[in-house]
Amino acid sequence: MPVGVTHSHRPTTKVTHKPFKSRAASKHELRDRAKGRVPDEKGQRKTPHQQVMSKFDRRNQAKQARISKHKEHLKETSIFSGRDGAPRVVAVLPLCADGDAKAAIRQLNGSLDIEEEVVDGNFRVTVDRFKQKLQYIPLERDLTACLDAARVADFIVVVLSANVEVDELGELILRSVESQGMSTLFTLVQGLELVEPAKQRQGIVGSLKSFITHFHPEQEKLYSLENRQECANLIRSLCNTTPKGVRWREERSWMLAEDIKFAYSESDPTIITGVVRGKGLKADRLVQVGDWGAFQIEKIVAAPLPTHIKKKGEDMTVDAEEGEKILDTPTEDQDDLAELAPENVMMDADVDDVAMDGPDDSKKGVLLDEHHYFSDEEAEARKIKKKVPKGTSNYQSAWYLEDVSDSDSDMEDFEMNDQADEEEARPEDGIEGYAPAPPTEAGPSEYPQSEMMHEPNEEEDAEQLAQYRARKHDEVEDDREFPDEIELLPHVLARERLARYRGLKSLRTSPWLEDEDRAHEPEEWRRLLQIPDYQSSRSRAAKEALVGGVQAGTRVHIYIKGISPIQEKNYNKKLPLTLVSLLKHEHKKTAVNYLINMSSDCTKSVKAKEELIVQCGARRMVVKPLYSQPGQTPNDVHKYCRYLHPGQSAIASFMGPLTWGSVPVLFFKRTTPEEIQSEEGPHLPLTLIGTGTALPPSTSRVIAKRIILTGHPYHIHKKIVTIRYMFFNREDVEWFKALPMWTKRGRSGYIKEALGTHGYFKATFDGRINPQDSIGVSLYKRVWPRNATPIEGSLLEVEPTRQTTDGDTMME
Repeated sequence: MPVGVTHSHRPTTKVTHKPFKSRAASKHELRDRAKGRVPDEKGQRKTPHQQVMSKFDRRNQAKQARISKHKEHLKETSIFSGRDGAPRVVAVLPLCADGDAKAAIRQLNGSLDIEEEVVDGNFRVTVDRFKQKLQYIPLERDLTACLDAARVADFIVVVLSANVEVDELGELILRSVESQGMSTLFTLVQGLELVEPAKQRQGIVGSLKSFITHFHPEQEKLYSLENRQECANLIRSLCNTTPKGVRWREERSWMLAEDIKFAYSESDPTIITGVVRGKGLKADRLVQVGDWGAFQIEKIVAAPLPTHIKKKGEDMTVDAEEGEKILDTPTEDQDDLAELAPENVMMDADVDDVAMDGPDDSKKGVLLDEHHYFSDEEAEARKIKKKVPKGTSNYQSAWYLEDVSDSDSDMEDFEMNDQADEEEARPEDGIEGYAPAPPTEAGPSEYPQSEMMHEPNEEEDAEQLAQYRARKHDEVEDDREFPDEIELLPHVLARERLARYRGLKSLRTSPWLEDEDRAHEPEEWRRLLQIPDYQSSRSRAAKEALVGGVQAGTRVHIYIKGISPIQEKNYNKKLPLTLVSLLKHEHKKTAVNYLINMSSDCTKSVKAKEELIVQCGARRMVVKPLYSQPGQTPNDVHKYCRYLHPGQSAIASFMGPLTWGSVPVLFFKRTTPEEIQSEEGPHLPLTLIGTGTALPPSTSRVIAKRIILTGHPYHIHKKIVTIRYMFFNREDVEWFKALPMWTKRGRSGYIKEALGTHGYFKATFDGRINPQDSIGVSLYKRVWPRNATPIEGSLLEVEPTRQTTDGDTMME
C-alpha cells in the first residue's frame, strides 16, 4: 500500500486565470470571451501577399503566374518566329591580336553544313534546322565598331585565343562594351585543338575561363571553335535562347542598317534599310544615325524581302509587290532640329537684367547669403524704422515694441539704432556645422584698448610673409586638408580680385542669390531646356513611345532628310551603322548632369575642364565637364571639385543634349605621347577612366567654386586674436568684415576691427586659439558648365581640340 498523503481542500472551487495568460485559456473560454465575434484574419493583412489563402487559391495564383510568364516569353520571342521574323543579331568580337571573326563564323556555319559566303559587313544566314535566321556582324579590333555593334546586338560572341593573351586593346574593348550595357554573352576559344601537347589544353581552358569570369561570372561554358559538336551547340543556343536585352535600348526604337543609299544632294533624302527593333518607330521623332547626328524622317516605307515558295518540289521566288507601301509619315507633332529656345522668348527677361551688368557703388561689403554687409557708417547702416508716437525721444523709443499701436494716426517714422550685435542674426549651426558662441558686447573687453599695435615696415613684413608661406607650402604637400586654399599677392586688392565671390554661412542651407550671377552666365543659359518636373516629363515621353509607329520586326526603308552627300566618302561598309530613335525633347540642349565613378585603375587624377570623350546611349560627345560633389542639399548648392581622384565619385556637368532615364555613360580620356612611351603608363591613345549614369538635368543646380583665404595668428590674448597674412590693406579687411571665420581645429569667430594699414585685424573666437592653428574664411563663386561638341571619326583617331584658357582659374 502506498504511503498516505496529507489531503486538504482548496478554499474555493473557482479558478480564475490571469487575463494576459492566453495560453492557459481553454477553447470554450476563448469562445466565451469572443462573445460571438468571428476573427477576420484576412482583414488584418495589408497586402494581397500577406492574405491567408486556401490551397485552391494558392494553386490558382501559381497557375496565373505561370501563364503570365509564358505569355511574356512568347511576346519576347515572337519577333523572331515565322517566315518573316526578324533575324537574331550576333556580333562576333575578337579580343586577341590573332583573332579572326570571319573564320569563326565560317566554322560555326560549317558545323551545321551551312554554305554561306562570309562577306564584309553584316549579312544574314538562315538556319533551317532551328527555323531561325541569324545576322552576323564580323568585327575587327576597332573600339568604335565594337561599341556600335554591341549596342544593337542580341548576342555577343567574344573570341579568345589559346595562343595569345588578351592585350590592353582587347581589355579596353571588353570593359567598354560591358559598361555601355550588353545583351547575352557567349565565349569562343580559337586554336585550342592546335595546342601541343594535348594535356596542356585543359590548363589553357581553365586560365581563359578565369579571365572571362573575372568580368562576367555567369560564363560557365567556353566553346572550342575546332570542335564541331560544340559549335553546333553554340548555334543551337543562339537560335533558342531568349536574349536578355538592354534596358535603355528597349525603351526606344533602334535598327541595324543593312543597306544605305546616299542622296545626290542635300535636298534629297537618304534611304536606310533595316528591321525595326525595340518600340514602334515613329516618323515624328528624330533619329540618331551613328555619329553623324540627329535627323528628321521624311517617310517610312515597307521593304519586305522576296519570299520562297515550294510547289511540287520546285523552289519559286516571289518578289515583293511593286509600288511603295507607306507605313508612317510625319504629322504636325514632328520634332524640329532646334536645340535652344527662340531668342525672343527671353527678350523681356534680358531687359530687366541690363542694370545688373555694371558695378553697384552702393555696395560697401561682400555678399553674405542674401545681404551686403555695410562696414562703413555703422551707425547709419544699423538704423531700422520703427513707429512711435510723435514727440518721442531716443530714450523713450527704446521702450516701444513694433506693435505698440494698431492705429497709425499718432505715429511717426523714427530711426532707432539697433543695439543687437550682428552675430545674433546668424543661424545656430554656424558655418558648416560650427556653432559660434554669441558675443557679449556689454561686457568688458578682453583686449586692452591701450595696447599699441606694432606695425612692421614693408621690408620686414615681406620677409616674414615669404618665410611663412614657404613653411606652409611644405605643410600642404604633407597634409592636404585645405585643397581650396589660395594666396593673395600683397600688391593685389582682394576686393577686386575676388569681386565675384561671396560668403555663405552654410554651404548646405544658406540661400544662393542668383541675381548677382546674371551678368556672368553663358549667352545660351537662359535658352536651355528647363524641366520643372523631371519624373512626370520622363514618364510622359516614355508612354508616347509605347503607342503607334511601325511595329517592331518590320523591314522598312527610312527616308531621312539632311544627311550630307559628303558622308558617302567617309562611310565604310565594314563598320556597322546604327540608327536609334530619340524620345521627345531628347535633341534639345540643357544643363546635363552625369554621375562619374572614376576607375581605381587610373594612376593620375583628372582636372576639371579637361577634355574628355563621353558616350551616353547612342551619342558620343567631346566635353570639358565641371565636377561637383554628389548628393542633394536643401539649397541645391554643390561644391566644385578641382580634381577627380582615382576611386572617387562626382557629378560631371556640361551643356549638352537631354537623355531621358538612367542610361549608362562611358568616360574616355586621351593619353599624351609621353604617357604612351613611358613603361608604366597606358600604351593606347585612349583610356577608359570611368563609368557612370545619366542623372536628371537641372539649370537651377548651383556649382559653387570655393576658395579659402588663410591667415596666421600674430598675437593671442584669450579669445581675441590678431591675424595677419590674410589681407594686405585695410580696405580689404573692411570689405570682407562680414565673413565668418573658422580654424583648422574647429573654432569659429568673426572679424572685430581692422588694425593699421597692412591688413592686420582683430578677431574674436568662441574659444582659445592654438598658436599653431590656421585661420581661414571661405568664399564661393558660381561656375558655369561648358558646351559639348559632337565627335567626328573613330574614337582612336579623333584629333584633340584646342584647349582654351580658363578665365576663372585662380591661384590653385
